[in-house]
Amino acid sequence: MADLPRRLVAEALATALLLATVVGSGIMAARLSGGNDGIALLANALATGAMLPVLILVFGPLSGAAMNPAVTAVLAMRREIPGRIALAHAGAQVAGALAGVVLAHAMFELPLVQAGTTARAGAGAWIAEAVATAGLVLTILGVRRARPEALPHAVGLYITAAYWFTASTSFANPAVTLARAMTDSFAGIAPADVAGFVLAQMAGAIGAAALWRWLAETRPSAA
Repeated sequence: MADLPRRLVAEALATALLLATVVGSGIMAARLSGGNDGIALLANALATGAMLPVLILVFGPLSGAAMNPAVTAVLAMRREIPGRIALAHAGAQVAGALAGVVLAHAMFELPLVQAGTTARAGAGAWIAEAVATAGLVLTILGVRRARPEALPHAVGLYITAAYWFTASTSFANPAVTLARAMTDSFAGIAPADVAGFVLAQMAGAIGAAALWRWLAETRPSAA
């Protein structure tokens, strides 16, 4: 991998492009769908799911392209990345995510910084975020072990599916959640609901990492 400054720039850039895709495709989808939220969500999911493999393939060799503080935290827990480097990566991810939202707004000639107004709260949404993030972590750990070359595409496919099978439309990423509180568009979230999402995401990520360790990496005791 590149030296730390280049890794941080790569991680920030990858996350910025991810958020520009999430928010920009949401704005475009809302404008063109004629008020049909199902079509808008489909367009939003397809654009995000298509972009993720591209970003991982391009930036993965430079920074790992986690683009997600929850995933970075799991890597730190597994001692695959030092704690101080993980914190730096998480900071780059958050900064990149915020910049990506501003970029999306600029492309569509909207106010650069907004406050989200879409309420996303309640037990169902929190459970959905925990499930979405846990599934993402299991996808990464499992596919990386079995077929690492397939990981970029597996992540894109998982997120595309999770947009639809989770009640929260699968944010599954604390940096994404924070940044989406800055947009009052189709992809937005009310700032008051961010904390519940982030806590659920971190719980799902940590739980999935522990489950995978027991399921696939802990040697069974002798009978």
